[in-house]
Amino acid sequence: NFVRISSANGIHELQTSVPPQSPVAWSNFITGRDPGGHGIFDFIHRDPMTRLPIPSTVKAEAPSTIPLPAGWQFPLGGDAESNRTGVAFWSILKDHGVPADVWRMPANFPVEGSEGWSFSGMMTPAIDSAYGKYTYYVTEPDPSAIVNEGRIVPVREFDGRIDTSLGGPASPFKKDGQTASIPLTILLDREARAAAIVVAGRVIVLPEGAWSDWVQVSFDLLPLGVAPVAGIVRFHLKRLAPFELYASPVNIDPTSPIAPVSEPADASAEVVERAGFYYTQGMPEDVNGLKEGVLTEAEFLAQGEIVHREGVRLLDVGLARWKERGGFLFFYFSGVDLCGHMLWRHHDAQHPNHDAKKATESTEAWSERAGSTWKDVIFDLYLRMDPIVGRVLDEAGPNATVIVMSDHGFASYRRKFSLNTWLLENGYLVLKEGRARELLESDPAHEPVTIFDAVDWSRTRAYGVGFNGLYLNLAGRERDDPATKEDESGIVKPGAEAAQLVAEIDAKLLAMKDGDARPILRNDRPDVAYAAERRAEAPDLIVGYDANYGNSDESSLGRIPHDVLTDNLGGTFQGSHLMAPEVVPGMLLSTRPVLDGRHGLEDLTVEILKQYGIQPAAGMRGKPVLK
Repeated sequence: NFVRISSANGIHELQTSVPPQSPVAWSNFITGRDPGGHGIFDFIHRDPMTRLPIPSTVKAEAPSTIPLPAGWQFPLGGDAESNRTGVAFWSILKDHGVPADVWRMPANFPVEGSEGWSFSGMMTPAIDSAYGKYTYYVTEPDPSAIVNEGRIVPVREFDGRIDTSLGGPASPFKKDGQTASIPLTILLDREARAAAIVVAGRVIVLPEGAWSDWVQVSFDLLPLGVAPVAGIVRFHLKRLAPFELYASPVNIDPTSPIAPVSEPADASAEVVERAGFYYTQGMPEDVNGLKEGVLTEAEFLAQGEIVHREGVRLLDVGLARWKERGGFLFFYFSGVDLCGHMLWRHHDAQHPNHDAKKATESTEAWSERAGSTWKDVIFDLYLRMDPIVGRVLDEAGPNATVIVMSDHGFASYRRKFSLNTWLLENGYLVLKEGRARELLESDPAHEPVTIFDAVDWSRTRAYGVGFNGLYLNLAGRERDDPATKEDESGIVKPGAEAAQLVAEIDAKLLAMKDGDARPILRNDRPDVAYAAERRAEAPDLIVGYDANYGNSDESSLGRIPHDVLTDNLGGTFQGSHLMAPEVVPGMLLSTRPVLDGRHGLEDLTVEILKQYGIQPAAGMRGKPVLK
């Protein structure tokens, strides 16, 4: 089917965003603007006063509270609104009466409405946190396990019974932020190699190694059920001896969402009636469960298959609606991206975390393709999508325009670069007296060291937060935190001094070598790369890594690891696209001939409007794509 769509009109590169990060790229596509126009510059932005990481796609209003007796409080405000500016193209279609269904659009949370159905995608939270926290129940916990994105719950078995609880959201009504929970009981039958899970009035019987369907649960934030929060959860019975049970992050229940995951709000429940329950969490494949060793790679693939099959069912609903209503249909599948991130090492024999023996082991149980192995898994992810393309082409017919696109490509991530450590070694970032960078992670005394509490801001000229962002400690922009004794105000003067410093850091980064390789391919300056509207909020330098390199997770979150460069041996993405844009271009296939020249995400936005005779909105920077 990929051949079927590409044989007549070819396979074309699609320029990605600067930097090539999903919320940035999809915001380009949504608005037809670059980051200077829509204001999303990274997965992670920073607070200019505390330098702490903050979400990029929403701006949260700090809640206030009214104190109440006995540890209770009454919350006021605290709502979140989109940080993206510019008009979503489906809102423009709506203004012109064009029906449009937009399914799982990344960075569409809070949800923007259309003349039809609009569903949130990547960046949609679970009910307990921004990305959701899995729970791992285990009788023999590993004392050396490092868990940041989940919960490990040690449990004890008494006569074949385990009594524990399932955690939910933190209560805004409790001063201590206590997490709401509900009882969870597991009854073990080792002879039958199965367990019965009793939760929320349901009994779910699972054979060892099986996954449950979705289970509806509800958490009371106030006594007597005054403020219930509805969620859905899946369980995976990993093994009975020793006992291990995985519970997915508790997703927002689409039939009773605490925050709308669709527009209109009742569309999410109508989909459940047509196709069953589904992941509402923005990144449904549980990459954190695999990163932290709670899921094996085979279990991660099995969970990804659940997500994929849900997507097929939802696409069927979307196609049926499109055939009834006409207009525009967008649908997003996440599996190639998230599974590619986690499993790239098997595809790349030069990856330092490649296991040649593992690469030859069978994946037939997942792929259903005779002879498939782990080294083929990236190709098999694409093969998984081939029937989807065929289904869309068949349903669309010869007169519709069908486009298959990706917002970026992929490359191997073999070596981790820590920008803050490089800035420290080159004198641009200075630590307080008595403070030092992190010890090696293998050192028993290792503890995180962060720029938020270890840096001397009176002598620091630059720092890093985000996967590609480098900021100057700029006077008048970086502000003092009144909650501390130190003065954290910026020290680099705007204008000539700042420009000279950016040029100096840029040149040094480009000249840096790792053996014979250069980790940094290019750096972008916002005054050249971006439109002017929100350019002042951008990092002062957008670091563009070459293939095989990327900023470490630790440095991206404001830490100062021990080494500047280390092998990527696991616990993070194995493949990546957080690099220079020319290293990881996207892909464009179309049933219509494509105009000569280079095309980018913003161009597709303009082309969609053109298909319905609509002129680009003010601020859009694209041009038509199709003949």
